[in-house]
Amino acid sequence: MIALLPPVLSAQTAAEHAGGPLGIPMWIWQLANLAAFLAVLGYFVARPLAQAFRKRQEDVEARAREGARRRAEAARLEAQIHERMAQLDRDLAEILARGLAEGEAARASLIEKADEEAEKVRREAEAEIERRLAAARDELRRAAADLTASSAKDLLSREVNEEDRRRLLGESLERLNERA
Repeated sequence: MIALLPPVLSAQTAAEHAGGPLGIPMWIWQLANLAAFLAVLGYFVARPLAQAFRKRQEDVEARAREGARRRAEAARLEAQIHERMAQLDRDLAEILARGLAEGEAARASLIEKADEEAEKVRREAEAEIERRLAAARDELRRAAADLTASSAKDLLSREVNEEDRRRLLGESLERLNERA
């Protein structure tokens, strides 16, 4: 096979040196054909590709700018959220402290009211005890007076006779006349 190569190469070289159309060598025609092909390729393919790449690059840059804007907005929102959370934590602590203080004040108020109510109940109980004690003393006095009167009546009815009664009645009438 190697032996066939030199004759094929020499035939090809001879064809190349032979004139092409219009007597212009074939390699010039091939070069012109390549240049025309590259020009048509550049006009119909390279320009639209360059425009597509340029548009793609602009889109990527626009997306990058939009992404940066959104990242900045997200960072701003995150900072706002953190600030609001911190404010809520402060408000919650303040409300808790206020609630504890109000609860303590309410507890102290309830204790004070309970003490006042206990004192009022104690005073009312003492007053009731005094009233009942006074009523019991009065009843005891009445009972003692009734008992004394009854005993005196019995004693007088046994000891005083008709003559003593007349004498006592006379003395009583004299005292009444003296007063009048």
